[in-house]
Amino acid sequence: MKKITLIVLLFIVHFGYSQINGITEKGSGIVHLERHQFKFDLFSPGISYELGLFKNVSTSVGLGLGYATYKEGYAVGLTLHTRVRYYHNFNRRIAMNKNVAGNSGNYIAAARSIFFSQLRLSTNIEGPDDFNLGVYGVTYGIQRTYENGFNFNAELGAGYYRGDGVPSGYGPLLNFTFGWVATKRKSRKPIFD
Repeated sequence: MKKITLIVLLFIVHFGYSQINGITEKGSGIVHLERHQFKFDLFSPGISYELGLFKNVSTSVGLGLGYATYKEGYAVGLTLHTRVRYYHNFNRRIAMNKNVAGNSGNYIAAARSIFFSQLRLSTNIEGPDDFNLGVYGVTYGIQRTYENGFNFNAELGAGYYRGDGVPSGYGPLLNFTFGWVATKRKSRKPIFD
């Protein structure tokens, strides 16, 4: 687990350093990432906030209904999701005359989701009633925000399920949200520094 955390941290530092120094996919220039993005998730009721850190790197936190499954069983309940995302295709989308407003792009993310015992709705994992479950992993995601504010985000990956009071193990990470972005988005046209 410590090796995975170190690799993810080095990945973030590398891309963070390159973003601070003005290096993007094709050099310095166009800035595409939204500085702040707050959205209401309708599909899995909840809220989320994404903060643009560097030109292609953001961090997000969300609270909503989640489902976890691994060898030991499943858990359903209110879940805290945190992500650090690196968007890798903004310049290609611009070249193809596609929308990048609202952080519309594909990304790789370090992911964490926490299922708290007090907020759990259902489970079949054997153990004490008050166990917590954390999921740590890497995902590949697609996010699109449309002109009217509707947004969807789908991500798939793998991670380590760490149980507090129950057995730990490995399993898939799958997340899908559909909602509405409440904050004003950048123009669909590129903005130069």
